[in-house]
Amino acid sequence: MADQIPLYPVRSAAAVAAANRKRAAYFSAAGPGPGADRPSRYQLEDESAHLDEMPLMMSEEGFENDESDYHTLPRARIMRRKRGLEWFVCGGWKFLCTSCCDWLINICQRKRELKARTVWLGCPEKCEEKHPRNSIKNQKYNIFTFIPGVLYEQFKFFLNLYFLIVSCSQFVPALKIGYLYTYWAPLGFVLAVTIMREAVDEFRRFQRDKEVNSQLYSKLTVRGKVQVKSSDIQVGDLIIVEKNQRIPSDMVFLRTSEKAGSCFIRTDQLDGETDWKLKVAVSCTQRLPALGDLFSINAYVYAQKPQLDIHSFEGTFTREDSDPPVHESLSIENTLWASTVVASGTVIGVVIYTGKETRSVMNTSNPKNKVGLLDLELNQLTKALFLALVALSVVMVTLQGFAGPWYRSLFRFLLLFSYIIPISLRVNLDMGKAAYGWMIMKDENIPGTVVRTSTIPEELGRLVYLLTDKTGTLTQNEMVFKRLHLGTVSYGTDTMDEIQNHLVNAYAQTQCQAGGSSATSTPPRKALSSAPKVRRSVSSRVHEAVKAIALCHNVTPVYEARGAAGETEVTEADQDFSDDNRTYQASSPDEDESTAEITFYMKGADVAMASIVQYNDWLEEECGNMAREGLRTLVVAKRALTEEQYQDFESRYNQAKLSLHDRTLKVAAVVESLEREMELLCLTGVEDQLQADVRPTLEMLRNAGIKIWMLTGDKLETATCIAKSSHLVSRTQDTHVFRPVTSRGEAHLELNAFRRKHDCALVISGDSLEVCLKYYEHEFVELACQCPAVVCCRCSPTQKAHIVKLLQQHTGRRTCAIGDGGNDVSMIQAADCGIGIEGKEGRQASLAADFSITRFKHVGRLLMVHGRSSYKRSAALGQFVMHRGLIISTMQAVFSSVFYFASVPLYQGFLMVGYATVYTMFPVFSLVLDQDVKPEMAMLYPELYKDLTKGRSLSFKTFLIWVLISIYQGGILMFGALVLFESEFVHVVAISFTALVLTELLMVALTVRTWHWLMVVAELLSLGCYVASLAFLNEYFDVAFITTVTFVWKVSAITVVSCLPLYVLKYLKRKLSPPSYSKLSS
Repeated sequence: MADQIPLYPVRSAAAVAAANRKRAAYFSAAGPGPGADRPSRYQLEDESAHLDEMPLMMSEEGFENDESDYHTLPRARIMRRKRGLEWFVCGGWKFLCTSCCDWLINICQRKRELKARTVWLGCPEKCEEKHPRNSIKNQKYNIFTFIPGVLYEQFKFFLNLYFLIVSCSQFVPALKIGYLYTYWAPLGFVLAVTIMREAVDEFRRFQRDKEVNSQLYSKLTVRGKVQVKSSDIQVGDLIIVEKNQRIPSDMVFLRTSEKAGSCFIRTDQLDGETDWKLKVAVSCTQRLPALGDLFSINAYVYAQKPQLDIHSFEGTFTREDSDPPVHESLSIENTLWASTVVASGTVIGVVIYTGKETRSVMNTSNPKNKVGLLDLELNQLTKALFLALVALSVVMVTLQGFAGPWYRSLFRFLLLFSYIIPISLRVNLDMGKAAYGWMIMKDENIPGTVVRTSTIPEELGRLVYLLTDKTGTLTQNEMVFKRLHLGTVSYGTDTMDEIQNHLVNAYAQTQCQAGGSSATSTPPRKALSSAPKVRRSVSSRVHEAVKAIALCHNVTPVYEARGAAGETEVTEADQDFSDDNRTYQASSPDEDESTAEITFYMKGADVAMASIVQYNDWLEEECGNMAREGLRTLVVAKRALTEEQYQDFESRYNQAKLSLHDRTLKVAAVVESLEREMELLCLTGVEDQLQADVRPTLEMLRNAGIKIWMLTGDKLETATCIAKSSHLVSRTQDTHVFRPVTSRGEAHLELNAFRRKHDCALVISGDSLEVCLKYYEHEFVELACQCPAVVCCRCSPTQKAHIVKLLQQHTGRRTCAIGDGGNDVSMIQAADCGIGIEGKEGRQASLAADFSITRFKHVGRLLMVHGRSSYKRSAALGQFVMHRGLIISTMQAVFSSVFYFASVPLYQGFLMVGYATVYTMFPVFSLVLDQDVKPEMAMLYPELYKDLTKGRSLSFKTFLIWVLISIYQGGILMFGALVLFESEFVHVVAISFTALVLTELLMVALTVRTWHWLMVVAELLSLGCYVASLAFLNEYFDVAFITTVTFVWKVSAITVVSCLPLYVLKYLKRKLSPPSYSKLSS
């Protein structure tokens, strides 16, 4: 892996000095002027660029950790810039055009600078500046841009633009070749189908947006509550949101109906996590006696400028009419972001961001028009055909000797040979795509699959990178308690009844010791802290462990109106207690009422807890054992506190909570003072169950040569655990966990460490990834792409999309993103092919995706069967349609050459239209039913898919073979007809055209790999149409001649000579060099 990366050697001091002297000389020679200050910039770049010039492989001693340089250094320079004409020809012109367009667009729609704001409660009119409307808009076009936009998307392709120019040329009398309908009918058909399809898609998007924007909310005013549409909400409004209602805009949480002054919200459509988040109301407004008092106070919220980060917020709440004024610090726990749902109680909030400035919209990228790789490749081939067309026309005019108005002859030849690029190519491919979409949706093995973007089914057959979400995509997001380990004894699912027995015994003992006192809500227990440490019975240890688990958690009971306890929502099986994310809530002191003893319980990941608990010899080993079983581990510990210790803690904690600066750090420091020498109680193991058949599906995709990256917002330990249990990372494979890095120097050293590893999976966090991409983008992507699997944890929605774009830019390969939550939408839209799963996290991802499925296991069949066959069929169909145009153009060229280079058409009017439609269309289009292997075989041997990524089914090599076949057959058909005709010229047309139609039908039969009954019907139907139409084509054919035996044998002879050699060659090729699929199908 390391050997393949191009790295730059350290330049010698002499070379650097020489380069500096040259630059200095150059700029001094240039004299003073606008560029006079440039040498200093270059000098600075060279002085600070020692990290860039340094190879990404050096000892740690040789690395100078000079922080001051890291901020000024440019990104690693990957390749030397080309200059002058070479640069312009090699894509510079495209860069200049793009830059000009971007500049014009920026001038037309200047983006307003985002600023911090002061929002007065209930007073939208006091806002200093105008804020965007609170409406959601997912449409690509509006009523004015629809037609121009759709036409631009069609005519930006060379193929369609060429047809438009050719069709328009027929309005010029001197250039007119045939009837107008022969050119305009196919083009009009293509455009009509496209516009109708886009109009339907756009109307559906409009309806979805209208539904969301029309939702009604209660707005609090001085006169009471009024109903207001979601799209009419303004910054400063006080909005009431009921339970299970979507929050319409970003708000600061002021009041709730819950007595505790807090509520829970569901954020699955924002960050993909299905756990409920606790939000706390501003204490100043929560304490107000009545709802209407919000208008009797004079208060405002100061909010930072809108930004992408959904996990942070800084602001202050100020009440001016009290003495002294109340200032309260606002953080992420006081916010309610748009697109989340209230899970408990009724909330009142003040709107601070609307529309485009909300966190959810800022984290969603605009949908792009996706174009398949096959379409781009065919576009390149049509450009090659166009060059051939121009060359052929120039040759014809040259052989004419540029006689008379030669430029008119040139244009006429261009039009005569225009069938080299067949307009039916676009029609056939679009109809083919529609057929593939229908087949996918009708497949009984993948029920519920929906094709939302019908233009890219072939992309499913070209994928190299699959980027997947974790929660809800690979897993079911259902936790099952599997293991309880006490150090000397372990309990599994089969021995849970023993735990019950121990608990019964423990409670019986405690009740006896309590002297038959009445049972309290929290069972009494012995004060163990003061007693000398003696070896406790297993029952008491089980009792201690279970009590700790029962008390120390974030489970939220939800009480329904009838008073019965409803379902409990577990926020997360393993609370994150790393230093930056520890919460007071889940590590809580509990007071035992019977003994007045205070116990501090805590649980967390083994990585964080190992240094907090007292020394033991089993924790690390058992955590490893459970992780290997694919279980998510939690360590539970406790510490007994005296009254004095607790009072001291409580005062310091409350003080830290009130601080306005570095509040999070201060609170963490206070809690950390308790987290020392804690008594280890137990280790638990829960399983986040994988979806059905995830393991075989991932293995199938790996065997198909697809590299899988898992991008998740979850913790590093959890992500690693799931990667192993799902076999994303095989059991024998090493994993390299990329250490957290914050500076350029750390990233440099860590990348060096990673380069030394071979064939190992990479696990990296979002923060470290950001640092690596900032300084070593090229090197990092190069290294990561060589890994068999990559796991990125703690990823934000925009980071997921950024990773997709990086893979596209650096590898040029096709990417597929698959997810099930609102946080995956950006990634799905950025990928070449987006797949959404309809899961527990709603339908946002499935609606934004190109393909929607119901289970992850359906990806296997979607790619191996439908993706593979769609690509192979379209490749065959595209090349065959080109062959159909090339063969008739070859015949036209031979005809014109024989008749003194006259620009006269060989076939006129209906013959040309009929050739491209009724006579050959059905057999050629029936190629969309062709298959080389059965679907079961394609699933059993995913290695067949690997061949497709090389693009061998449609390449310049295969295209050249078809060109040679076309030239051979066109030449034989035309020369044969000219040699065999006797007197009448009309016989040439009859013989050659009949032989041409028969040849095309036989060539379809030659191309087909597996016959379908519809193919046979298509062949016979086309032949029948042609024979029947001979009676009506008096103006083109001599009816008396075509009924003679002479006509039949001449046509048969020419057809056999044009097709038999190709059949012989195909037979020999299959015998001597059979393709991989034929070994399976035989």
